[in-house]
Amino acid sequence: MTPQQRAAWGRVGGLTAQSRHGGAAMTAAARAAFRSKWERVVDPEGVLDPQERAIRAEQAMHAHMLRLALASAQARAGKDGRRRGAGR
Repeated sequence: MTPQQRAAWGRVGGLTAQSRHGGAAMTAAARAAFRSKWERVVDPEGVLDPQERAIRAEQAMHAHMLRLALASAQARAGKDGRRRGAGR
């Protein structure tokens, strides 16, 4: 089997699994672990009220994602500038 055929069969398998179980159900454990990581970051001793911990974890995760988005935008802007300058 060629690499392209293996990739196509892999996509078929992934889509079949999603159609049977739903994408959210298939990633539930990973999303819970990711959320739990942020709860440990904001409350390592576990002293906060669970509701407050969840709110702070959501905020910390959101801040992290925004930092990633800003870094990505800066990297793209830098690449764009290098491309424009290369043609001169």
